[in-house]
Amino acid sequence: MKKAIVVFFTAMVIIAGSLEAGSLLENVNPFIGTGGHGHTFPGATVPNGMVQLSPDTRLLGWDACGGYHYTDSSILGFSHTHLSGTGIGDYGDVLFMPFVGETQIKAGPPENPEAGYRSRFKHENEQAEPGYYQVYLSDYNTNVELTASPHAGFHKYTYPKGKQASLIIDLASTIHGHENPVTELRIINDREVEGYKRTRGWARNHHVYFHARFNQPFEFTLYENGEVKSGNWTVSSGNSKAVLHFKNNDDNQVLAKVGISAVDYAGARQNLLAEIPDWQFDQVRENASSSWKKQLNKIRVKGGLQDAQTIFYTALYHANISPYIYTDVDGRYRGHDQKIHKTQTTPVYTVFSLWDTFRALHPLLTITDPEQVNHYVRSLLINYDQGGMLPKWELAANYTGTMIGYHAVSVIVDAYMKGIRDYDIEKAYDAIVKSAYYQKDGFLYPNESVKNKINSKAKFYNDSLGYIPCDLINESVSKGLEYAYNDWCIAQMAKAQGKKKDATIFTNRAKNYMNYFDSKTGFMRGKNSDGTWKTPFDPKFSRHRRDEYTEGNAWQWTWFVPHDVGGLVGLMGGKESFSAKLDELFSMDSRITGEHASSDISGLIGQYAHGNEPSHHIAYLYAYIDEEWKTQEMVREILTQFYKNDPDGLIGNEDCGQMSAWYVLSALGFYPVAPGSDHYVFGTPMFKETEISLDNGNRIKITANKLSENNKYVEKLYVNGKPWKKAYIDHQTLVQGAEIKFIMSDQPNQDWFQKNELLNLTKVD
Repeated sequence: MKKAIVVFFTAMVIIAGSLEAGSLLENVNPFIGTGGHGHTFPGATVPNGMVQLSPDTRLLGWDACGGYHYTDSSILGFSHTHLSGTGIGDYGDVLFMPFVGETQIKAGPPENPEAGYRSRFKHENEQAEPGYYQVYLSDYNTNVELTASPHAGFHKYTYPKGKQASLIIDLASTIHGHENPVTELRIINDREVEGYKRTRGWARNHHVYFHARFNQPFEFTLYENGEVKSGNWTVSSGNSKAVLHFKNNDDNQVLAKVGISAVDYAGARQNLLAEIPDWQFDQVRENASSSWKKQLNKIRVKGGLQDAQTIFYTALYHANISPYIYTDVDGRYRGHDQKIHKTQTTPVYTVFSLWDTFRALHPLLTITDPEQVNHYVRSLLINYDQGGMLPKWELAANYTGTMIGYHAVSVIVDAYMKGIRDYDIEKAYDAIVKSAYYQKDGFLYPNESVKNKINSKAKFYNDSLGYIPCDLINESVSKGLEYAYNDWCIAQMAKAQGKKKDATIFTNRAKNYMNYFDSKTGFMRGKNSDGTWKTPFDPKFSRHRRDEYTEGNAWQWTWFVPHDVGGLVGLMGGKESFSAKLDELFSMDSRITGEHASSDISGLIGQYAHGNEPSHHIAYLYAYIDEEWKTQEMVREILTQFYKNDPDGLIGNEDCGQMSAWYVLSALGFYPVAPGSDHYVFGTPMFKETEISLDNGNRIKITANKLSENNKYVEKLYVNGKPWKKAYIDHQTLVQGAEIKFIMSDQPNQDWFQKNELLNLTKVD
């Protein structure tokens, strides 16, 4: 089991040895990212599970997004749903808190835990591994163990002997304190409780039903809006609670198993009974462990820089937490139309952080889990059927409209171009084309604010003017650049399907990024509706979500032309000028100007910001101008400086797997700069040996001879035993079963690859 130990490494060395299947879990540290601004949670879940049973140490503030922060020293309870690494908070549903002594129905503040049911704890009495979490509650002398199945959580409480074992169920508790229009609790008998809450938060209509069973009989008291409620049922506007007092038993141990559902009480009950039919806690824990072993075993590594295996497998773990399953065991689910549907053929998923995850997470899955990619595309198309539009940031069957672009397009096209096509192709094509245009109606939305977000008028200007005026639309440059990339994706699928007219239209729209480039300053910048540049202009300036750039500045966003690097090189005056500006990006001072600069701009090397997604492809751009060794230098620096085996081990929000997927792919030695194409750009590997087991029975074997701290440069490269002269590799070569052999050196080799080939590959004609 992985204990919460703060580990800093001061030197990088090569560690020999491979990982046996049983040791994979030992090389996952769920506490990575729970400090700093990683916003991860350490609790129990399974791959893509509906339940994330985890401790809540705080509910308010930016660093409460995951419910837990490593700097905290008290716990207010254990809730069943959490988001992994987001920058906005939601969930934290159905909070259970065991206690002894006087009954208190409020949590109490962190500075005075005894004023409520909150309890202190110490990290040395806390453990976590995939599928399991344990902590000792100091104030109650009670040990808590948690595990989970896909749709249910399992609690094991060991109370002090001779004390009354009690539990509070608090439905008012919600991360970020969102409004709960309805909460209800019902005592079924002396061993069963069920309840429901509807929350208006980030997801404006979020429904959670639960069904709980206990191995010990209890007496109960219900509370409605703080007052004792007679009878066995309570309904309130957001504040229903129950206190259970268990009858004494020999070992003073109480087991609680809890199924949840977005559909109804019957769904929650069926989910529980199907997955946890008995009281074998250790068996459920073992099942959770086995599911994680199977997932992590898809990539096996040997050797690596210090802590690299732990960082790698923790990253792979984080990359497989979301999206979450949203169908119950009987196939029912709540749709975007808020109606109950049933599917017999495919599971439906939720939590699509697409602005983040289109970049690396979904491309990683095209290699490691193509069937899961099919599931995700089908889920997006179900959203389209029920809501009238592909989502941007889908959450609990809700359009949220969060972030920019229309990156469901990228996920669908990337899958299609890589031959992953087990879904309705024509519907997919219709959906991606529709995403590119402004719609006055014909889609669902929870309120006017979300309506304007999911269908930004920026699309209207992008189509009619060819650019988005910054005096009319916020974040105009970022939106325009992402629209150009998304349109290029649509053009790729149009070409592949022989739709020549559409291919021409969207290829031309893919060049709209050029309208934001100011040749005098060398940056992408805001343009007014009269065609003039917005002034004054400072490329380091940021005003969070209130200027031309989304969570960044001109230095970070100027490079977002992943689909037409050749065109961007031309705008900047050629390869030498492009190289000089990239060098300046990474070497200049890291000062961000502006009183309200975005806190998402973190992990700075010069003005490069690895802590947020717009920068994630930039280090690989050197390879396009035949300076591959600079990509290797920068990628190695990012891998070793911004990922640590430490609670504060992520340089920014985890963002539902994107931050970790960047690490996984880059540590393998390649990265998808432009999802929607079929190629990956080579960087520098982190392991002496890697083997990826593919679903089709093939294997990808990667070796890095002479790998060391200093040997970060590629001297030679072989694929399938033959010299490889390309700075990239295509998807089909990988999935057919490839043997990639890096020969590493401490000196750059500027001639192992063919010049200009990668640059010519990424020109929009």
